[in-house]
Amino acid sequence: MSLVLKITSVVFLIAVIVFVLHLVKKEKIAVKYSFVWLIPFTILLIFVLIPGFLNWTTNLLGFQTASNMILTILVGLLLIISIALTVIVSEQKEQIRLLIQEVSMLKEKK
Repeated sequence: MSLVLKITSVVFLIAVIVFVLHLVKKEKIAVKYSFVWLIPFTILLIFVLIPGFLNWTTNLLGFQTASNMILTILVGLLLIISIALTVIVSEQKEQIRLLIQEVSMLKEKK
């Protein structure tokens, strides 16, 4: 990996991590939901910062090139993020349904 690409990657990944932490600080997203974003970006940062770790992992997992492994990891991370966000939306939908029922019951009592 060239030095320019490595520096660009590190700057981008750190910027995203700082942005997510800023959103948590401003209470725009909950801490438990921020992990959906922080963990994958931290893993990617480790791949960029530790020299040889990407090649070692590529060989360990049996990929022919590092780009194939990175693409596979990114697709996997996107699937995990998609599933996590689906679970969050489903939980919120259930909470909204329960709140609507409780409000309806309270209105009937009046």
